[in-house]
Amino acid sequence: MAEITLYHYLVISLLLFIIGLVGSIMCKNIIKVLICIEFILAGVNINFAAFANYCGGAEGDGFVMILFYTGIGAVELAVAIYIFYFMYSKKQTDNVYQYGDL
Repeated sequence: MAEITLYHYLVISLLLFIIGLVGSIMCKNIIKVLICIEFILAGVNINFAAFANYCGGAEGDGFVMILFYTGIGAVELAVAIYIFYFMYSKKQTDNVYQYGDL
């Protein structure tokens, strides 16, 4: 049975980050862009967890960063949804490219 190493976690983290980055660049729908940004945050959190587990020792600094980063991500998503609601009430569309002239 093969052991799961740090490199496996880093590959999963990199894949999530790349999927989120490409998706946020290519999507026109603002909700899809927000979901892709959450993919980026999930990739970063996996990266923090992997390094905290394999390199951190008993201090737990990486896990504290994960909790802090998750809280920041939740606040960021709430603010982004509020801004999207405000913009949607003016334009009545969810296409990102039509919000350039607000």
